[in-house]
Amino acid sequence: MNPSPPVLTGGPPVRRPCADSGERWTFGFPGGITAEVHTRGARLHGLWAPDRYGTPADVVLAPRDPALTATAARYFGSTVGRYANRIARGRFSLDGKPYRLTTQEDGHCLHGGTEGFDTRIWEAEAVHTPERTGVLLRLRSPDGDQGFPGNLDVTVSCLVGRDDELSFSYTAVTDAATPVNLTNHAYFNLEGEGAGDILGHELTVDASHYTPVDADLIPLGDHRPVSGTAFDLRRPLRIADALARPGAAGGYDHNFVLTPRGDGTPRRAAVLYAPTTGRRMEVLTTEPGLQVYTAGQFDGTVLGKSGTPYGAGAGIALETQHFPDSPNRPGDPSPVLRPGEEYRSTTLLRFGVRD
Repeated sequence: MNPSPPVLTGGPPVRRPCADSGERWTFGFPGGITAEVHTRGARLHGLWAPDRYGTPADVVLAPRDPALTATAARYFGSTVGRYANRIARGRFSLDGKPYRLTTQEDGHCLHGGTEGFDTRIWEAEAVHTPERTGVLLRLRSPDGDQGFPGNLDVTVSCLVGRDDELSFSYTAVTDAATPVNLTNHAYFNLEGEGAGDILGHELTVDASHYTPVDADLIPLGDHRPVSGTAFDLRRPLRIADALARPGAAGGYDHNFVLTPRGDGTPRRAAVLYAPTTGRRMEVLTTEPGLQVYTAGQFDGTVLGKSGTPYGAGAGIALETQHFPDSPNRPGDPSPVLRPGEEYRSTTLLRFGVRD
């Protein structure tokens, strides 16, 4: 049973303590989308969106047991960093100096290391205007954190608009050159959390190239055209049909190469649509890449908020990002932030319905 949405009056965000320490903030406007963010991991824990009949449902996956956000559900909805995605063997060189990062079981650095930003409790404050409401989150990552150089000060604003747009805006500054790549790792199911899998959803990805990877999901070194491959999603395609194509066995966990506008404004990256409910989510971003992960490795270990086990394909993650392992790949857009510069990244999720 999908949890009922919080009752909001259109006032400022509501703050409450979390069972796993930290705080949860709930915000939105009556009749539109409503979001819940937890300060542990700057985590999108819930998002209620109306269907074609105006009935809201929570469309974000999260575990029933908060303790699982430290283990099997670690990245669900979290802000990941200092570097989202993988850095091969946890090693890179910057300005001629080698660095070694903390690594996970496969020997690579994933989503910032063994104690990345998803494990921290962020400071938070309310943001509220007549048209936007939400929370501003802050974190300091000290020099040497997980092996990364420089003190890094990060902010993430998560705001809901009256136009049913959820925005993530990231900024960061540093006192030493360091790679930075931040994203949100929410899993979506537009039929509702716990309603089954996303194989009946339709997906569009506005990318003409993708990044092939090896068995460890490390890029092979080039960007290949999607034309004639399982990765051609330039027109709406049912996810089950996309995954039935040769080359898509096991599902997607791949970076798609976007073409930013060049003026710093977000461009459309993807559209997700659930025909059964009419819910539609458009993803726009200033980032050069989009990691599409169809959760093919989910095995029912995690029980969702509604008590339903999350099996393979229970949700889909659409992670706006710089490319995986780009600190080691000079031909990719540079993720390096230097003193005196400001990292800026914006991702917009626009919700609506279709008949």
